[in-house]
Amino acid sequence: MAAASPTVVFDVGNVLIRWDPRLLYRDLIPDPERLDWFMQNVCTAAWNIEQDRGRSWEEAVALLVAEHPEWEREIRAYDERWHETVPGIIEDSVATLKELKARGDKVYAITNFSREKWAESLIRFPFLQSFDGVVVSAHERLIKPDPAIFHVLLERYGLAAGDCIFVDDSAKNIAAADGVGMRTVHFVEPIDLRAALRERGLAL
Repeated sequence: MAAASPTVVFDVGNVLIRWDPRLLYRDLIPDPERLDWFMQNVCTAAWNIEQDRGRSWEEAVALLVAEHPEWEREIRAYDERWHETVPGIIEDSVATLKELKARGDKVYAITNFSREKWAESLIRFPFLQSFDGVVVSAHERLIKPDPAIFHVLLERYGLAAGDCIFVDDSAKNIAAADGVGMRTVHFVEPIDLRAALRERGLAL
């Protein structure tokens, strides 16, 4: 039986902090068509997700520079200027997290994040240190939407899937969480997060 007031499990990128690599490249590659080509053929989502899976940024950059030497400056910028892809927090989500913590709720996170950028983000965004437990993809060498990463959280922290509400901006990740038995909130702005959590059984 599900708990009367379930436990919230947050995604981080584009739920608590904003992330968009195009913010970095608008000045480096001002031509929109050229920028689209670069994002689809050089610094691709598939290349970036391997850092979330545990590959180091040093290795990732070296591999891509060897393959596309004409784009070396732009490739290195993805690593060296990564914080320009993260303009700040999503204020309502962070306020909700802090409200839950302030009243004594346990709050968790599952995030696809590289090892290096997660360590830097913990310093830049201290609220990320307030979780009662975090599963970071690079640490586990597992990435959402693999159901295994959800089971890591549940087993490590003694949680029941049906007692959790998982909040994520990715439809694929939401489907995976549904599949392991969690209640879910697909975070697509504009959204009233508190209302969505109440609808799923959280007393808030």
